[in-house]
This record gives sequence, structure tokens and C-alpha cells, in this order.
Amino acid sequence: MSQQTLPPPKTSPESRPVGSVSFTPDVKQLGLMASIASLGYVFWVVGGMEMVERLAYYGVKAVASLYAKDPVSKGGLGITMTTFASILTVWAFFQSFVPVLVGGLADRLGYKKTIFLSTVVKICGYLVMGFFPTYWGFFAGAILLASGTAIFKPGIQGTLVKATNRQNSSMAWGIFYQTVNIGGFIGPVLAGAMRKMAWSHVFFACAAIICLNFLLLLTYKEPGMEERLARKKALEDATAPSSAKSWLGRLIEFLSKLIKDSAREFCRPEVFTYLLIFSGFWFMFNALFDVLPVFIDEWVNTGDIVTTLFGPTGTQSSFWNTLFCMNKAGTLIQPEGLMNLNAGMIMVTCFLFAFLSSKMRATNSMVLGTLMASAAMFMSGFSTLGWISVFAIAIFSVGEMLSSPKFTEFIGNFAPDDKKAMYLGFSQFAVGLGWVLEGQLGPRLYDIFASKDAFAREYLLGKGFSPDVVSAIPQGEAFTKAVEMLKMSPEALTNILHATHHVGYVWYIMGTVGVLSAIGIYCYGLWIAKLAKKS
Repeated sequence: MSQQTLPPPKTSPESRPVGSVSFTPDVKQLGLMASIASLGYVFWVVGGMEMVERLAYYGVKAVASLYAKDPVSKGGLGITMTTFASILTVWAFFQSFVPVLVGGLADRLGYKKTIFLSTVVKICGYLVMGFFPTYWGFFAGAILLASGTAIFKPGIQGTLVKATNRQNSSMAWGIFYQTVNIGGFIGPVLAGAMRKMAWSHVFFACAAIICLNFLLLLTYKEPGMEERLARKKALEDATAPSSAKSWLGRLIEFLSKLIKDSAREFCRPEVFTYLLIFSGFWFMFNALFDVLPVFIDEWVNTGDIVTTLFGPTGTQSSFWNTLFCMNKAGTLIQPEGLMNLNAGMIMVTCFLFAFLSSKMRATNSMVLGTLMASAAMFMSGFSTLGWISVFAIAIFSVGEMLSSPKFTEFIGNFAPDDKKAMYLGFSQFAVGLGWVLEGQLGPRLYDIFASKDAFAREYLLGKGFSPDVVSAIPQGEAFTKAVEMLKMSPEALTNILHATHHVGYVWYIMGTVGVLSAIGIYCYGLWIAKLAKKS
């Protein structure tokens, strides 16, 4: 089947000279059904590979902060959020900045080889996490997982760009985003069920699941492979090394040219500015997965949601218990269950919002989506009611669907035809900058404004318990011990700690970052409109 059933419009990037960057006006998109019908089989293959990869990835990512703060007595790492920040920062750095370098490598070596390599590396990451349940074991596993993900992204996204055109790209990216969130939805459900048995089960299950991508690779055919090989041969012929050069010298020369080429493209003002501005959205996005699960676990009463849905006694249905990631008693929804509303909404409705965003200018869609995500951040800190959190996550999900697919589509469309994977690798710089900053600030802000363990220790000291007694309580167990020592109910102590601390401040700071990012995107849109008129 042809990868492009319709010819690209005259203003498409494919009509530009190879290597050029030009901002063209937004192209009118095909209708809903016409867009879906125009997508070739390779589009669905890479969607399936991304779905499997996301299933395994979010099986870990959705519960990573919960695993980190869970006390050692329960199988967790038993560390503070501030300590967890050191893992997150390195994880974010490897996962987001490595694609900036390897994106161009994927263009040269081929997408299939890099996807295969990434899968092997990711399997190793999950296995290290499972076999070594310590801080350094998880640290090493996170680096491997991040590196594998970094190698995986450019090949998948480069394939997607080459398998679509400007008339169906908006719908294609939306459907792709929706398809992969099937994996993003199942992953946390799997993790919620596995961690009830043992934390190690989560990591081993994810390692087994991602092996499915080896089967999908058997059906994968790289689009535009002939053109890539022809460009590679022409480049080799033009820069043929002398016979006196060693293989190491040729390798160094190749990498040097790759790095110089990547640096030159990355430093284009229209590219670097775009990535810098949009990093604010990714700051909020990663806070949603790194910090909100812990906030829900410690402060949000999900019992009111269960009472509304199933009555005051909850439910013992294994189906609902598994789907909503509920506790064993069926009376509370675990954080990953509540967070899964995000992937669930995207899985079901993203194609509708993709169609809606296709009727808008790309930057306008991103501005609206970022503002909605910011509003969700403010809402998260407003109340500890479970239904408020549900509403906030739903608002964030709509904002994400209007922003995130459009962000990648936009940079993929203006990338030169021979540098698609390179530019899509660049897109991870924005993700990385936002995540590195959030990885450093988010958990630390949480420890300052919302750590229930720290607040419980302070409360015990205020009640006259000696510092030696309080400091002897293992990390992560202070609240439980305080309930026992003070003979209070968990609900009563939670209400006291919440009333005496400004736990919502962490979310007000996150929301402010999003508002500033939305303003920046709006101004960038005005600038790009001027560039498009001149081109």
C-alpha cells in the first residue's frame, strides 16, 4: 500500500529544496474519514510499537514516585521526594537530550536498527530495576530506560512524518497520540495490579511486554529508505576517506560532521526559540506524573468517588477493582487509577480533539491547550476532594490533546525533508528542559509545601515527643506512626495537617509556569506568521 495516497500540497515541505527550512501557512486538512483512509499500514505498525512501548513505560512511570516514597518495610525505596529528584533529573536528562544527538544518527543508520537497539536497552532497564530494589539499582535502571526511550523516539516519529503529508498530518498525529495512549492506559492498570503482589512484579511484567515490539518489527518497512540510502551513498562518495584513514578516524570524522550538522540546525532562531518556549508545557506535564500521584496518595480523599459510584461500602467486584486500580478493600482508588483518567480520555476522544485542532492555527491550538493545562494545575491545589482531582485531570487531558500532538506535528512539518528524525530529536530538548527543571523543582517544592511525612514529624515534635523518638521513625512511616502514637484517625490527622499548611502552593507555582509558556507561544505564533508571509 502506498504510504501517501494523496500528493502533498504545493506548499508542503516536500516541495522545498532538501535541507531548507521554511515556514509555510497552515494547509487545509482533509475531512475526518478521508484523513483516516489516507493513512498507510506503516502508520499503524509504528502506532502499535509505540503503544507497546508506552504500555511498559507508563507501567513504571505512573508508580515511580509512589515506589520511591514507599517505606522499605513495604518494598519501596523509602526515600524523600527531594532524594527522588536526583533520579528524576538524570532520567530526564538522558531521555530528553540524547535524542538531540541520536536523531541525526537514526536518519543515517535507518529507523529499524535504532528501534531494535532501543528495545534491547529498555528491557535491560526494567530488569535492573526488578533485580536491584535499591536507590542505586533504580538509578541505573532509570538511566538504561531513559537511554532506550531516547533512541526509540526519533525512529518512530521520523517514520510517522514520512508516512503522512500536510493534508492529513493533524489527524494522523492526533490518532497516533490516541493509539499510543491505549498503552498509556493499560500500563498503570497493570502496575496497580502487580504492585499489590510485589513491586518487583511491575518491572518484570514491563520487561516481558516490550518484547512484543520484536514481533512488530518483522512487519515494519521504513518509508523513504531508498532515498535515505541514496543520500548516504552520495555523502560517502563526496567525502570518501583516504585508504590511509583508520576506521576510528572515519568514525570520529562521521560523528564530528553529525554533531556540527545537528548544532547548526538546532541553533536556528526559529527552532531554538520554539523549543525553549514550549518547555513550560512539559514542565507541567511531567509534574502531573512525578508529583501529582504522591499528592493524591497523601492528601486527596478518593473515597468520595467510590461512594458516589458504588455506595458507602465500596465494591468487591474484581473487574472494577482492577480497572480503577482500587485498594484491596475496594473503598479507595489508588493514585495510578485516578491518574489513568488522563490516558483513558486521550484513548477515547483524542481523534475528536485532533479534528478540532485541525481547524485552528497550530500555535492557537497550543496556546489554548497550555492555558487549560495551567487551569488544571491551579485546580489541583484548590481542594482535597476526589472529584475535584477528577475534574482537574480531565481539564488537563483536554489541554494536552490540543497542545502535545500539535507541538510535534508543527516541528515535523517545518523540518527539512532529509532531517526529519533530527528535528524530531530536537523536539525532545523542550521535553527535556521542562522535565529536568521539574525533576529538580517539583519534588523539592513538594517536600517544602506538601510532604505529609515531614509535617507529621513536625506535629509530633510540637506535641512533646523527643527529637530522638521522631528521628528514629523510618522514612515514609511518620504519618502512620503519628496516628498510632496520638491515637487519632488518619482522616482527623490529615485534616489538621492540611489546615495548618499551604499544600496547594506547589500547584499554583506549576500553573504560573504554564501561563507564562502560553504567552510565549502566542508571541511566537505572531512572529512565525510574519516569517510565513515573507517566504
